[in-house]
Amino acid sequence: MNKYLCLFLFFVFSTILFYSQTRVNYLATFDKKKIHYGMYLGLNQTNYKFSYQEGSSAAPGTVFTDSEPGFNVGLIADLRLYKNLNLRVEPGLVTNAKTLTFEDLNEERALENTFLHVPLVLKYSADRIRNIRPYVLGGISLDYNFTSNENGDDNSEGQFRTKTANLMYEVGIGIDIYLYFFKFSPSIRGVFAINNELVRDRNSPSSYTDPIDFMGTRGIFLNFAFE
Repeated sequence: MNKYLCLFLFFVFSTILFYSQTRVNYLATFDKKKIHYGMYLGLNQTNYKFSYQEGSSAAPGTVFTDSEPGFNVGLIADLRLYKNLNLRVEPGLVTNAKTLTFEDLNEERALENTFLHVPLVLKYSADRIRNIRPYVLGGISLDYNFTSNENGDDNSEGQFRTKTANLMYEVGIGIDIYLYFFKFSPSIRGVFAINNELVRDRNSPSSYTDPIDFMGTRGIFLNFAFE
C-alpha cells in the first residue's frame, strides 16, 4: 500500500502546483449548488486489530493479518449546509482479501470480503484558492459484509466467522480540484471499527476465538471522486 500512497501524494502535489497557478477559475459557481452528485473510485487496504482475553480457558494465541489491496466504487450525494460545510452520503461497494494466521495453532484462514460501505460524513472545506480547495472530513459508516459467514460453519469446519453488520468511524483529508467540466477530489481516509466484529465459535473451549477479546477493522482508503 505504501507505493500507492506515494503515487497518490505525488499526483496530488503535482496537480496542486499546476492548478494553483492557473489564472482561469473553472466551475466558478459550483460550490453554490445546494445539492450535487458524483461518483468515486479508489483503493483500500484493511487489517484487524486484536486484543486478547486474560486467563482464557483455551490455549493462548496470537493472530496476524496479512492483507492485500482492495477496490472501492460508489456514488456521492452532497448537501451544502453552510459556506464551508457539507453533509455527504457515499454508498459504495468495497472488496478486499485477508489471511489470518493463528501463530500457536499453525493454521490459516483466508477471508475474501465484499462490503456495502455507507459513510455519512461532514466535510469542512477551506476557502477556495483559484482552482483548488483543501478539506477535512469525518463521520460514521455502516459496513454490511456479504461474505461474513456469520451463520455458517466455524473454525472446527475450517471457516472463520465475522459479524455481518458493523459500525465504523472515519476521518480524512483531501483536496477539491476544479477542472473545466467537473470537480476532481482525491482523498485519503482512515477507517476504524467501533464494534467487535468477532463471532465466537459455537464449540467451547475454542483455541481460535476464546483467546480473542476484541477484533476490529483498521483501514486506509484512497478515493478519487468525480463531481
